[in-house]
Amino acid sequence: MNDPDDKALYGLEDAELATHPTVFEAGLCADQVVLISGGGSGIGRAIAYLYARLGARVIICGRRSEPLAETAEGIRAACAAEVITQTMTIRDPDQVADLLALVWERCGGLDVLVNNAGGQFAQDSLDYSVKGWRAVIDTNLNGTWYMMQQAALRWRDAGRGGSIVNIVVNIHRGTLQTTHSAAARAGVVYLSKSVAVEWAPLGIRVNCIAPGAIASSGLRNYSREAAEQFRYANPMRRAGDVWDVAEASVYLGSGAADFVTGEVFAVDGGYQMLGEIWAGGEPEYFARGRGAGRFSEPGEE
Repeated sequence: MNDPDDKALYGLEDAELATHPTVFEAGLCADQVVLISGGGSGIGRAIAYLYARLGARVIICGRRSEPLAETAEGIRAACAAEVITQTMTIRDPDQVADLLALVWERCGGLDVLVNNAGGQFAQDSLDYSVKGWRAVIDTNLNGTWYMMQQAALRWRDAGRGGSIVNIVVNIHRGTLQTTHSAAARAGVVYLSKSVAVEWAPLGIRVNCIAPGAIASSGLRNYSREAAEQFRYANPMRRAGDVWDVAEASVYLGSGAADFVTGEVFAVDGGYQMLGEIWAGGEPEYFARGRGAGRFSEPGEE
């Protein structure tokens, strides 16, 4: 990274993921099989590293083979863990079914499904094309559902339970200029709450994690100005990091959360109480009269 400030925006390097301190005991997940969608980069990569370091057998999937291979290679070098990669898209229900069949064939079952794959783009809502709207809804909502349903069907048929952790976004104050994502992720949140009840008799827990501004490679999809805005738009006046979300994911998938289901766990530095993010840049109408230094470091003018 050329700019020393980039780390505060774009997150931990692979070498740090391999050694970053964790609150969890080594071997905590030694008996678990964990499937992570979007596991090749950003938050998904951190979740994969942490589960592998804690002893889990990890399967990561995504649309691009290169990031998956890089993540798997890094994990194997760091902790000699088994990592299975599968290039696929969660938007295709047949590919999702094939993926879950592969997991059962290679690993004999599944304990935790982390639905991390998704994406959106910053644009004024009036300018969305039909294709752009459908792409976000199809990935973030439909793709997540295909993964959830396939896992639950296999758990039901095997007579065993499991845990689903859905990585969403913080929808409680809306998501300005990414309203397609707000619509999709709100669907996932209330889908999760609904099936958490329906699937409780099957021993299946379903929870969501709603990250706020997280320093990760995902912020590179936005302008530098927007990324800086994300960084300070919460009461703690900083970004979280991918490890914060990874540890929340392990908690929700562990026995420590056996009595937790249907919840939305915000990892957001208090953004949902005090925060405003314009992903595509704040319009002058809203910025007018706000004053200089609104998104500067505490104590700076």
